[in-house]
Amino acid sequence: MQAQISRDQPITNSYSALTQFWENIKALTEPYWYPTKAGGRAFSAVIRSWGMLITLILLIIGLVSLNVFTNFLYRYLVDITITGRDVSKFFDTVLIYSVALIFVTAFVGFSKFVRKQISLDWYQWLNNHILAKYLYGRAYYKINFKSDIDNPDQRLSQEIEPVINNALTFVTTFLEKILEIIAYIVIIWTISHQVAIILVIYTVIGNVVAVYLTQHLNNINQEELQSKADYNYCLTHVRVHAESVAFFRGEKQESNIIGKRFTKLVKNVQRRIDWERNQDIFNRGYQAVIEIFPFLILGPLYITNQLGFGEISQASLCAYLFANSLAELINEFGVSGRFSIYVERLSEFSSALEEVAKEPTNVSTIKTVEENHLTFENVTLQTPNYEQVIVEDLSLSVQPGEGLLIVGPSGRGKSSLLRAIAGLWNAGTGRLVRPPLEEVLFLPQRPYIILGTLREQLLYPNTNLQLTDAQLKEVLQKVNLQNVLNRVEGFDTEVPWENILSLGEQQRLAFARLLITHPSFTILDEATSALDLTNEGHLYQQLQETKTTFISVGHRESLFQYHQWVLELSENSTWQLVTVEDYQKQKQIVNNPPPENVPITINNLPKETTVITNIITGFSHKEMQTLTDYSLGTIRSRASQGKSITTKDGVTYRYNKDPKVLKWLRV
Repeated sequence: MQAQISRDQPITNSYSALTQFWENIKALTEPYWYPTKAGGRAFSAVIRSWGMLITLILLIIGLVSLNVFTNFLYRYLVDITITGRDVSKFFDTVLIYSVALIFVTAFVGFSKFVRKQISLDWYQWLNNHILAKYLYGRAYYKINFKSDIDNPDQRLSQEIEPVINNALTFVTTFLEKILEIIAYIVIIWTISHQVAIILVIYTVIGNVVAVYLTQHLNNINQEELQSKADYNYCLTHVRVHAESVAFFRGEKQESNIIGKRFTKLVKNVQRRIDWERNQDIFNRGYQAVIEIFPFLILGPLYITNQLGFGEISQASLCAYLFANSLAELINEFGVSGRFSIYVERLSEFSSALEEVAKEPTNVSTIKTVEENHLTFENVTLQTPNYEQVIVEDLSLSVQPGEGLLIVGPSGRGKSSLLRAIAGLWNAGTGRLVRPPLEEVLFLPQRPYIILGTLREQLLYPNTNLQLTDAQLKEVLQKVNLQNVLNRVEGFDTEVPWENILSLGEQQRLAFARLLITHPSFTILDEATSALDLTNEGHLYQQLQETKTTFISVGHRESLFQYHQWVLELSENSTWQLVTVEDYQKQKQIVNNPPPENVPITINNLPKETTVITNIITGFSHKEMQTLTDYSLGTIRSRASQGKSITTKDGVTYRYNKDPKVLKWLRV
């Protein structure tokens, strides 16, 4: 929030706020005007920007000089008109005055043109600069976990241009009006010291009042900016979730939500209007006093023939122009309050993007190594804020061509494991070996539909691939999407695909991307949840034919037949890795338990041998944990991998995976 300056606030706080504002300005302007980092702006571009800025400053100085020159011409013209009889001198003066005004007009036009050109170039560069930060290191994803950064899309689209426009307008207006005020004060001083001194004192008092009014407007403007962002986000939310709102018939509730935010916005706008009214009254009254008092002081001097009429007219005109320049300067300080808010929000956003893109320090992270296989080595995965452990001490390896199915109750971290593979989450410990992300294709439950043509949809994310229409039609045929072409004019038609394609069709479109890109590894997060079993089976068969290594997250029992291994995530961050056959047998035992008090027996001796039935005595995972120094996750991992464990008393045990046993037995 912007620091609020009031009578009760210590001066040090005001100084601190001013210092912070200056630091924010430097952070946004230095990379453009003083690039010091490698890979910054080209030297030729910097020289061009400085050239335009110097040109703008010279135009402003020239404009003020011309205004002063025309002011003296005005005085001379008045004297000739009142006292002179020389008509030729009168017309010569009028001609010079007219030429000077033409130059003034030209200087005004060119100065505004150069200022707008600088503004456009600076805006284009700053937008690309912030956008590059937004997309670098997946900052656009990580920024969502920073609760203090609201509406990043609005900060990008609506708050960069005002920073540039207000900055240039303020600087050029400040320079021009200060030069004009100094020039008019000097002119008035040559006519009357008394008038000049009174104007200076009056200016100081007026500025104190103006700063007081401006500070309140700054706070109101900041609240209005926030309320506009909230209102805009609310409308965007309804548009994005229009179908869900329609299904629930939630128009009344949405109207109430939108109405509350709009009411808050209107209240802030009304507060601003009230304060701007006070400011406008002050500005006009302040200007009116300056306009009238030269007559009160200089009028008697003219009556007593101590000053000429031309001097009186010039002093009055200078006082009027002084008042106008001062009013514009005060108004610019008022507008700069909104400018300071934009600067603060944009600087905060830029710093947050840099922060989230950096690799965390002094925290434990999962070490990632790129190789042509996927292996978790004693990985403990946590949420990005390190507040919750998702899975503990996970060790497994997915061999090329195999399929791994991740199952477990909702909220147990199935999708989080996929985020870890993608490098989105890395909070925790252990070592993750994965292929380069360029060789991995992710298929989420709700596929990402880009803004583009059907061709671009199919080729995404490798839009530089060159496939003929016939090849694309063949792919659509394989995923049963051939009818999509009947709804549009061709592959290069751009329409709102999210509204045209159902969720099931979008999931089939995602599989079409898979068949086009031929990735080495595929990650599917309930990627067939909206499909019937026939379409699901057809797509998984297509997937198996690509010989890709794939990992699926899902709940359907139909998925078991397409995978070789099952990773089950359970409560307390525990897990087990078993074959599909073993997992299905476990579930059968759970769903159909044996009668109580009936011992579990093994009868696997050769037929030639007498059958001996023994009662199996063994230990569960938790019982083994009390006998060893291993964590529960490690015990489950060694059980799934068929490894033995030696207890504290020196006895070695091995886990029996027989569905009728499932115990740690003494070797």
